[in-house]
Amino acid sequence: MELRLEKVGHSYGNVRVLDDVSLDIADGQIVCLVGPSGCGKSTLLRFIGGLEQPSEGRVVQVGEPPRDSLNPLTYVFQHFALLPWRTVEGNIKLVLEDHGLSGARMDEIVTDVLERTRLSEFRTALPKQLSGGMRQRVAISRALAVSPAVLLMDEPLSALDSQTRELLMDDLVGLWTRQPFTAAYVTHNLNEAVRLGHRVVVLSRRPGRIRSVVEIETPLAERRAGDPLLEARQNELWELMREEAMAADKELSHV
Repeated sequence: MELRLEKVGHSYGNVRVLDDVSLDIADGQIVCLVGPSGCGKSTLLRFIGGLEQPSEGRVVQVGEPPRDSLNPLTYVFQHFALLPWRTVEGNIKLVLEDHGLSGARMDEIVTDVLERTRLSEFRTALPKQLSGGMRQRVAISRALAVSPAVLLMDEPLSALDSQTRELLMDDLVGLWTRQPFTAAYVTHNLNEAVRLGHRVVVLSRRPGRIRSVVEIETPLAERRAGDPLLEARQNELWELMREEAMAADKELSHV
């Protein structure tokens, strides 16, 4: 399934947040959204996921989700949102319980996603017994359990330390390499964008408009930290954002 954004614009009262955003998110691609603080990245993601409706334009789903998809558009947030009294298995089963699945089928799905995220041995652990990176892996496992057509990822690694972030980027690349998925991925971190994105969409400061779409040619599975080509793309993104990021920071500091 693909997503098509057609001339999406939005205002909150007199504040113009987004303006004339048109974008295709192709099946099997990770599209990263970057831009200055307050440019409307997370707002745009809410429109993509149907949590809100834009004032103007529309988001169109093109094609059908996978036949086994229980929730075509599924979020992974910055904060893990795990229930502390439920085990890893219990947290994943939470999203399966209203779909009329048998206990055996739910166990099969949980086993599969735990294997894919390398969490099998922690099936009965409680969230408090896990590191931050492992808790986010549980959140990713929970999202994968419903076989989404599109993953909507809102700063999923920003609460983690740099070492854990690097490990989870490797995990996400591994997941995509074994079974490609479609994702819209919001981040402030340009290193994440060039490591994970097939395309990086650069938004202007408010109201957010598309300034540029940067293609990352290196195959996802071949990207490594310190790669000169990725560093060049990261520098290119920063040059596109630098002046507007500084201006947006000044605006926010006076709010």
